[in-house]
Amino acid sequence: MDECQFTLLENRALIAVSGEDAREFLQGLVSNDIHRVGPDRAVYSALLTPQGKFLHDFFVTELNGELILDCEAGRADDLLQRLTMFKLRAKVQLTQADFKVAAAFGPDVHAAFGLSPGPGSAGPFHNGCAYVDPRLTDMGVRAVLSGHGAAEKLESLGLTATGAETYDALRLSHGLPDGSRDIDVDKSTLLECGFEELNGVDFDKGCYMGQELTARTRYRGLVKRRLFPVDIEGPLPEPGATINFGKREAGTVKSGTGGRAIALLRLEAIAEARASGTPLRSGDAVVIPVEPKWMIREP
Repeated sequence: MDECQFTLLENRALIAVSGEDAREFLQGLVSNDIHRVGPDRAVYSALLTPQGKFLHDFFVTELNGELILDCEAGRADDLLQRLTMFKLRAKVQLTQADFKVAAAFGPDVHAAFGLSPGPGSAGPFHNGCAYVDPRLTDMGVRAVLSGHGAAEKLESLGLTATGAETYDALRLSHGLPDGSRDIDVDKSTLLECGFEELNGVDFDKGCYMGQELTARTRYRGLVKRRLFPVDIEGPLPEPGATINFGKREAGTVKSGTGGRAIALLRLEAIAEARASGTPLRSGDAVVIPVEPKWMIREP
């Protein structure tokens, strides 16, 4: 892809968290350090159950003195309701914000927005803001901007409009999960889903809801299954299809397109399949786990 492109993400919504207690309110609830968020920095984070299981993921930016959560549109009401439950007497206002979210991607696309290339690097953009994807810089830039004339503002930077399927293919090529499409709500843990490698959890920030299990999972090495990008040889299985190693269940297919998908796989099954040369299968398809660069830790 030689040119830079953008997609208006109609499947995203924005929640504004304002008031004098807004920052401390979120700090005690979510997995990342909210004190790092500012006009020049965005983070990726999650809300967990008290038992440390996934509920929601979102990006957090600062805009006009408010903290803005970029979340799944179809589950925004649920996130808003859950946050409201913890509000109690805190001086916090929670409202849905009337902005659009766009993703821009392509070679050095951060430069078009005047941003430095580091993950989460942020700055103003047309009465909104833009930031380098804090998970992975290869995913480009996300922009929060007024819906009126949003496409024209992005085209003025020399970007070309494209459909949501193009952005989804980019996401799958890098093996990034897409919220509840790929992560099991109230079941998955953060470390099963790559949040550590994708900068979505801060192990030094102190207490937050679900922190105990997240820390224990890391320090005791308790991860037994993980989300993996997988190459598919054969017909693409439907989301939820079972993946088998021989006669044993090895995992589940999540979102996918063409010859690439996300799958939740047992690490033991991956190791056994590789050692034996016996492929993982889902129906008539062969499923080949791929470890992206971001998942491979330096020794």
